[in-house]
Amino acid sequence: MALQLIVGLTILVGLHEMGHFVAAKYFGMRVERFSIGFPPRLFGRKIGDTDYQIGAIPLGGYVKISGMVDESLDTEALKQEPQPWEYRAKPAWQRLIVMLGGVTVNIITGIVIFTLLTWHYGESYLPAAAARFGVVTNEVGREMGFRDGDKVLAVNGKKLQDFNDIYEPDALLARNATYTVERDGAPVTVAVPANILDRLNKPDAALFVMPAQPFEVGRVVAGRPAAKAGLLAGDRIRGVDEVPIAFFHQLQAALKTRKGQPATLTVARGAEVLKLPVQIGDDGLLGFEVKPLLPFATRQYSLAQAIPVGTAQAFGVITSNIKAFSKIFRGEASASGSLSGPIGIAQVFGGQFDPASFWRIVGMLSMVLAFMNLLPIPALDGGHAVFLIYEVVVRRRPSEVFLENAQKVGMVLLLGLMVFAFGNDLYKLMF
Repeated sequence: MALQLIVGLTILVGLHEMGHFVAAKYFGMRVERFSIGFPPRLFGRKIGDTDYQIGAIPLGGYVKISGMVDESLDTEALKQEPQPWEYRAKPAWQRLIVMLGGVTVNIITGIVIFTLLTWHYGESYLPAAAARFGVVTNEVGREMGFRDGDKVLAVNGKKLQDFNDIYEPDALLARNATYTVERDGAPVTVAVPANILDRLNKPDAALFVMPAQPFEVGRVVAGRPAAKAGLLAGDRIRGVDEVPIAFFHQLQAALKTRKGQPATLTVARGAEVLKLPVQIGDDGLLGFEVKPLLPFATRQYSLAQAIPVGTAQAFGVITSNIKAFSKIFRGEASASGSLSGPIGIAQVFGGQFDPASFWRIVGMLSMVLAFMNLLPIPALDGGHAVFLIYEVVVRRRPSEVFLENAQKVGMVLLLGLMVFAFGNDLYKLMF
């Protein structure tokens, strides 16, 4: 776990800082230090004006650009007149490009990784005929006229081949759009309401029907309730307390009503049936990857075809993060259950190295790193960008004193977040 975390973060941090470095050098700025990892310094070498070094704490990195108020808070040089090679001597638009260089490289990295994974491994999908247990509906699906157990046969009179075609805009937005479903052995027509877009704007409404999914336990996350209860990969959960479980949505419903409470899992493990006591998390989760048992198929792509698919997957990570933060701010999800530090990230990698899984996680982290760095917090790239955009618009630069104090405030916020995330990881491991 630790090795995968360190290698993954080293790749991403190195590329992120290289984005700042290349942009700064292109515009003639002097880069005093390029560091992978935080101090103390382990080793390095000075080449030209730049000291390239490896720090002892492998959870980040930085470039120190002459004439810039950064996380080093070294402001001695700012007391002198600006020199032509300094960051502060350059036009605001050039400084803005330098600030966004790291985020840009991380976004490109995420797109490249997801594109190559799609090209090499293909894309898993569920053939419509494989959804043999019918669908599970949410509130919007029931309002549209779907019922649990319906088997979707056709969309707008066209036979359904890929289950995901149910959600295609062309299907939903067609004039007099309809679904044909099999219900109790007979065909039934479900009409799509004219105001469907308004209904789908509700939280968690987009997947108005989902295939009923038999499942077994996949990888178990260390330190989470599933691991503490003794669940193993390959186990099949047959019950929660007295509630029988056959499909994943039934497990979700049972756990949701027992958040933060003790429960007993009935588990089939080979020929054995076990009773495992478990303390369900406050988030209503057990902490394991779900291995679906419906027969998924794989769609192969050429490199050119994989580019838009990989790009959509990469930006889907950012969309998911925005939704997650929105839930936290609305009080619909707890920060402690949603945020992870280095230990939590290491647990996501797992204790076994699988190339596809490793690179998919690195791709996700690259997009998360881009998203987090764009947050308008002083000390992050997004905070610097906000001040630079202000300068471009009003044609007046914030004072060095203001920037220095803003940097200090941002550093306090970031350190507090890091302490919270790390402490949260330790709490999850202990309790």
